[in-house]
Amino acid sequence: MDFSDSFRIVNLVVGVIMVLGGISQFFTNTGFQSIIIGAYVLLFGLAVSLLEFQIPAQVSRYASFMFSFVGRGIFYVFIGSILLNHGWLRILLGSIVGAVGVAYVALEFVPSVEPPANMREADAGWGAEQV
Repeated sequence: MDFSDSFRIVNLVVGVIMVLGGISQFFTNTGFQSIIIGAYVLLFGLAVSLLEFQIPAQVSRYASFMFSFVGRGIFYVFIGSILLNHGWLRILLGSIVGAVGVAYVALEFVPSVEPPANMREADAGWGAEQV
């Protein structure tokens, strides 16, 4: 089955949720750590959203984990766990991102579901880099 559009929408929604979670870090805690975490989550959310439209060569080379269900799922669980703190909004946003991550990891083991086209393009296999 081809769920490419569904995965694209889910990834865009997760990207927007990451951006909102990153922005919310700036307003509740004013500590230096919250500002740094907010900046990282904001940048990661923008990167996830932009990957749905264009894939730079550097991303496929240095962040190849974003092009498999397991890699992207673990990344989403990681970001979701970062968002899980102080306040119901960030707990909700982090839970959504983490749940999508767990679902992506589970989808890796469902043979009837293929990764979307933008996740297959950079997957040339282990050791396939041009030197």
